[in-house]
Amino acid sequence: MGPLSARLLMQRGRPKSDRLGKIRSLDLSGLKLLSEHLDPKLLSRLTQLQELDLSNNQLETLPANLGLSHLRILRCANNQLGDVTTLCQFPQLEELSLEGNPFLTVSDNLKVSFLLPKLRKVNGKDASSTSSQVESLNRELTSRVRMISEELVASGGIQVHEADRPERPSKATAAQEPRAKPGALKRPDDVPLNLSPNKRVCTAPVEGSPVGSDDSQPAPKLEPLHFLQCHSKNNSPRDLETQLWACAFEPAWEEGHVGATSQTVATCGGEAVCVIDCQTGIVLHKYKAPGEEFFSVAWTALMVVTQAGHKKRWSVLAAAGLRGLVRLLHVRAGFCCGVIRAHKKAIATLCFSPTHETHLFTASYDKRIILWDIGVPNHDYEFQASSQLLTLDTTSIPLRLCPVASCPDAYLLAGCEGGCCCWDVRLDQPQKRRVCDVEFVFEGSEASRRRVDGLAFVNDDVVASKGNGLGTICLWSWSQTWLGRGSQSTVAVVVLARLQWSHTELAYFSLSACPDEGIVLCGDEEGNVWVYDIKRILTQQPLPLAAPQAPTQILKWPQPRALGQAVTKTMVNTVVANPTFTYLTALTDSNIVAIWRKH
Repeated sequence: MGPLSARLLMQRGRPKSDRLGKIRSLDLSGLKLLSEHLDPKLLSRLTQLQELDLSNNQLETLPANLGLSHLRILRCANNQLGDVTTLCQFPQLEELSLEGNPFLTVSDNLKVSFLLPKLRKVNGKDASSTSSQVESLNRELTSRVRMISEELVASGGIQVHEADRPERPSKATAAQEPRAKPGALKRPDDVPLNLSPNKRVCTAPVEGSPVGSDDSQPAPKLEPLHFLQCHSKNNSPRDLETQLWACAFEPAWEEGHVGATSQTVATCGGEAVCVIDCQTGIVLHKYKAPGEEFFSVAWTALMVVTQAGHKKRWSVLAAAGLRGLVRLLHVRAGFCCGVIRAHKKAIATLCFSPTHETHLFTASYDKRIILWDIGVPNHDYEFQASSQLLTLDTTSIPLRLCPVASCPDAYLLAGCEGGCCCWDVRLDQPQKRRVCDVEFVFEGSEASRRRVDGLAFVNDDVVASKGNGLGTICLWSWSQTWLGRGSQSTVAVVVLARLQWSHTELAYFSLSACPDEGIVLCGDEEGNVWVYDIKRILTQQPLPLAAPQAPTQILKWPQPRALGQAVTKTMVNTVVANPTFTYLTALTDSNIVAIWRKH
């Protein structure tokens, strides 16, 4: 179907008229219309239109300026709509139909009731109950804002809050976890954190400690924005035991936008995976698998062909953990659309290939890393059988996976309990089962300290790793190390610099990097976030190794004032920032998701 015309509108409009301004009801259903076919200049001439049927088309969104101010009935069933915010242009709307739009979720019903105060029916049902929910939420939010304002006036603090969606308590009991990690990660002292029933924490202003050298970059200004307990068992504010393991920011998939990033982060821990808007602190979606304990999450984006034959880019979140299963989650709709029975033992970590969106690496306690092709889902957003492309054998448990930045299709790095290993993962080689090609060793590494539990590329060449020595993070050159390999199976890394870090003997504090910003991040056993601006190191000529570089900034864990005891002991075991270093998410051993914002 081509673009709409005035003639077509008059043919399908009622009452019959040769003037668009006389039409009150218009049926445009079943015409295979795309969003771009809805021409605002043409449709705005329907000045008296009160009823519009756009059902059974291929609409992804409604233009924001259609000019139909008198519209009272709108039918948009069986389309590809992914957002309802543009409906606010119809303030007189009383009846709305949105069934059959797979990208809309239950939470969109609340949005609709908020945007359209005169709405009486949604999908043929009375909208009064939803409206009552919105009014109740508004009253609660108003009350909270008033209370927060009073506390801020009294204490001068910065307010951060928890946002969660209610859910039915699960009757299933979580399976016993197999790792030795939780013992190392739990707080040294059992110091309680008192949170109010609504799990809101008021904190004093938190200033990062700038401890870098005089010629280092100015410390970025970061403020604590939200503290969330969205993984609590039965949504209990007293749950300080659920262990949070990993988080990952959803990339921005807009083509042609280099360095674009989103403010949406996925977190996993316990039996839940949460997707959070960092700006608002709202838990957008929550997926639960009773009896599972999720250890890792990773994002990819696939081009899906809808039932109408229309192509749509779709974000997919992979989540894995205790049961050895990989669940492929439809994030917006909040359901699992595919399961890979990847390993017989727990999966420690996973990551997608940066060049092949359907290629997924899974690393397990069975001492194997497997490369899968998850394929593309069908018209019903269901994944078919995945194919196993490679099996990589390890001599110890793999903890971190990192495709080599300059040649991700050729080599894969893994931080393991026994050290740092590298595999050839080129698919044009005949062997489908492979052993480690080379092990990288670090000067002064003792056998008991060979574990590499932090691994990330800072740019196409420089690798940040930790775990092989107390109190330092190592920056080393992939290209120089690889060049000196020869035919050796064990190679000493070419160290460029060392970064000063905590002297704790505890393990499994994951590090991360923002390559575009030249930032390295790592948490510690005291609840601090260590921030390193290493742009100067990345650009300078090779120099003799000096003393470890101090962090540019250390973010201190904030102390709640107004709600009882302060948090004197907590651990930040995972910290990740989005690529533009606008938002930073830290996971603690106290079941807290902490979100910071640069300002």
